[in-house]
Amino acid sequence: MAKHNVFIGIGSNIGERLQHLQEAVDRLSLLTDTAVLAVSAIYMTEPVGESEQKRFYNGVLQLETSLLPEELRRQCKIIEQELGRPDAYPRWSPRVIDLDILLCDDLIIKTETLSIPHPELHCRKFVLIPLLDIANPQHPALQQTILQLLQCCTDRSVLIKTRESVRIKKNGAPL
Repeated sequence: MAKHNVFIGIGSNIGERLQHLQEAVDRLSLLTDTAVLAVSAIYMTEPVGESEQKRFYNGVLQLETSLLPEELRRQCKIIEQELGRPDAYPRWSPRVIDLDILLCDDLIIKTETLSIPHPELHCRKFVLIPLLDIANPQHPALQQTILQLLQCCTDRSVLIKTRESVRIKKNGAPL
């Protein structure tokens, strides 16, 4: 079965933010025929939209999986729910965990439930900067690298790199 190279944005701004990110990465690594290859630094960022909430911890991870994009999305939603995110929630509200598929190979997918590349990828520094920590892929629709997108990004937010990190674990032990 073909392997897909996928980048997923991870974020949390409720409770033990770093612990939620670590748990999400651990659970993603346990998915069938899936391996987490890299995790960016973790950045503290201001919330988008509703500003009366705690700052987010955001990062990006790279994984290799044989799961098809719709199935990976479904698994991400299951992980979000298992970690305490409700099924329905207002846009830009606080969240225990947020898992967004940013890129999957050079695929362009637009369905009712899934858009790849993520439609806001190119406008969000909290995604572009951590993504550049681990890779500089080309955006398949815009035909620009992530670095090129960052250079023309109008997002004025400031990211603060935290000292905390999320580790990739293999068989329960950190690599």
